[in-house]
Amino acid sequence: MALSDSLPPATASHLRAPDGARLAEAASVFALLSDPTRLHLLWLLAQDESDVGTLAEQCAASRTAVSQHLAKLRLARLVESRREGRHVHYRLRDGHLRRLVLEALSHADHRVSGEAPHD
Repeated sequence: MALSDSLPPATASHLRAPDGARLAEAASVFALLSDPTRLHLLWLLAQDESDVGTLAEQCAASRTAVSQHLAKLRLARLVESRREGRHVHYRLRDGHLRRLVLEALSHADHRVSGEAPHD
């Protein structure tokens, strides 16, 4: 069985041998995910879009810190924003990132809880 046969259609449709540009891009995404606050923000945004104040309350960080993290994520094109009156709402840009964040945290849950890994 080929690797692409066991993957969801969204993943299998993009499967190709990575070149230098794709490896560098993936590494830069992982670098952004390596910060616990940014990862928490992305997990929250994987649930639904939200504004800075709500995100700050949910991840127990200051509004300033959350704004700075969101600016980095926006510059990296991982999140996008829309203005509604005086509030700016943020959301993940795509399902690939949502699945990556959820899988990373599911993997971490197995490691922390001691549950056996699975596919």
